[in-house]
Amino acid sequence: MGAKEIPLFTKIVADSDFDGLIGAAILKAYNSTAKVRFSHAALVRNGNMDTEIDASTVIVDLPFHQNCGWYLDHHQTNKPTKQESLEFEKKGGVTDWQATPSAARLVYDLINTHCDLSNFVDVMPFVDALDSGGITIEQFREDGELMRFSRTLKVTESDYMKQIVNQLSQGKTISEILQLPEVKSRLSVQQQQRSAIEKVVESNTVIIDRLAICHLQDTGHFSNGYLVTAWAGDRADACCIIHGYSDGNINDANRPPLSASFYANSFIKGGQGRYDLSRLATKFDPSGGGHMNACGCRIQDPGLDDNLANWLEMWGDRDAVLAVNHNTANM
Repeated sequence: MGAKEIPLFTKIVADSDFDGLIGAAILKAYNSTAKVRFSHAALVRNGNMDTEIDASTVIVDLPFHQNCGWYLDHHQTNKPTKQESLEFEKKGGVTDWQATPSAARLVYDLINTHCDLSNFVDVMPFVDALDSGGITIEQFREDGELMRFSRTLKVTESDYMKQIVNQLSQGKTISEILQLPEVKSRLSVQQQQRSAIEKVVESNTVIIDRLAICHLQDTGHFSNGYLVTAWAGDRADACCIIHGYSDGNINDANRPPLSASFYANSFIKGGQGRYDLSRLATKFDPSGGGHMNACGCRIQDPGLDDNLANWLEMWGDRDAVLAVNHNTANM
């Protein structure tokens, strides 16, 4: 079978995390003139990106948008419905959705036969592991350069991320990227902040019925699930992290609204694949979603206390409400 024909695109819209960064860099390696824009799921779903997405746009690692020309993703809740796919393809759109460990892996597999991606070979296993809950507790505790690098990536650092994309697309390896002065300084900051955020998580997390609930709202701190579940150890099967600001606004990347992220505890045996946490993320927020084992949403009216009480009720009945049907392939 010959290589898949790559759709034409002039713009790349990608998620502002490690997966999105690598996906965007691979696409730009194929088309060096393409412009890159980093975003996040809620901005795509609530219409904020409508004027920027058109038929010349490829979207990677973000929710589906009918206006784009090429859609690439691996998130369970982002997969277009059959009807959406039919309408999209009828007007010339191309959908590539696969349950790959990372969206970057999907992009890599599609582009690899069309241009030299040898400089991405070393980073791909880490991106896959980071995005699919495959980081070991030893890797997490070691907090190596790639772990720290992943924490430097965020939507408020778009210019920095675009510089990294340009360097990767022009052939630099991840090892060379980590030696750049602007990267090394950020890695040093992340190393210093690690112990501080660990203390914040410890003092702001409670475990209720094997669900670790971490209250980071209005603290200015943010955390991924690895940090909280590592702290919880075998006392929790999953965690819920509340972050953002009570007076936040979705249009202000420096002061986002209250949100919740849910993560399965990938550090314990059988921690992943037991419960579909995306059912929690989509319970109240139509723009919520993600993976079965890692997902998020915005807090909805009437507010955090109500949302959290309902999530705890669902979690309390998790074997009936959230349990995964193991006769169905996990996405």
